[in-house]
Amino acid sequence: MTVQSDDVTRALDARVERRENRRAFFTAILGASAVGAGAFAFGSAANAQAVTDADILNFALNLEYLEANFYHYAVYGTPIPTEDTSGTGRAGTANGGRKVNFTDRAVRAYATEIAADELAHVRFLRAQLTSAAVAQPKLDLSTRPNGAFSTAARAAGLVGAGQSFDPYANDEAFLLGAFIFEDVGVTAYKGAAPLITNKTYLSAAAGIHAVEAYHAAIVRTTLYAKGIETPSLQLVQATEAISNARDSLDGQGQRDQGVRPRQLNGQSVSNIAPLDRNGLTFSRSAGQVLNIVYLTPEAVTMGGFFPQGANGTIVTSAASSGTAA
Repeated sequence: MTVQSDDVTRALDARVERRENRRAFFTAILGASAVGAGAFAFGSAANAQAVTDADILNFALNLEYLEANFYHYAVYGTPIPTEDTSGTGRAGTANGGRKVNFTDRAVRAYATEIAADELAHVRFLRAQLTSAAVAQPKLDLSTRPNGAFSTAARAAGLVGAGQSFDPYANDEAFLLGAFIFEDVGVTAYKGAAPLITNKTYLSAAAGIHAVEAYHAAIVRTTLYAKGIETPSLQLVQATEAISNARDSLDGQGQRDQGVRPRQLNGQSVSNIAPLDRNGLTFSRSAGQVLNIVYLTPEAVTMGGFFPQGANGTIVTSAASSGTAA
């Protein structure tokens, strides 16, 4: 897929007005398959008492399975080893990915490093959980027109109706595919950390959170650098479109930013680190994270990148009326 700058520009020109339209779009195309009710959300005392550290680590493991398989496919052309996928719950395969023909040596090096890091996260979490570790669920990493990547890109205005988004097509498309995941992982660990009671696990979660932030910064910096070299700024604009689409899924309040330059003291500066006005990274509840990976603003238990749902006890996305954490 080649990013169409005209489509992206139109999407960005109307980004505020279209946010609610995108929410309705997701509801219409995915609502028919929605199952379950209610939502698990990190943040309240009642919810904090309702889950264990193992539940939180297993929630994180589902996300690590998703990221690890995407990067492993992109670098090696295969999913992660099967010996790293067993466990409790409904086991599934990671389908649809393929190797990227990288032409930028730096992007290839970044992808290879991140692939190793994400597989290490999977193995670490599984080692901590031992027999309680959940199995890898079914993952949709395909380029089909009705697949998860294409659905996300279509909602962001990057491709039209019936068109596909292929994150394995080239370096730039790969970076946009990675951008879909990385910021979400950072906000997920930030939101989960206060609820972990075991200090050893908390330290480990903080370590993974920092690594995910490094990954996100690599992706954001590279997209920014490539984007500002082109007159149309199409990669920069594409990050704004994806960011707005994500923000339309997870309820009220802003928890997302693209890499578009911003004004600071009268000067144009980059926006590599997405932060609130206090200079703090954003947080998402578990339900809000699942809104994004399930690609729906509704309370459901499956969809998007997880066509049969996540494994474990934290599997339901938040209702669209959710507020900022």
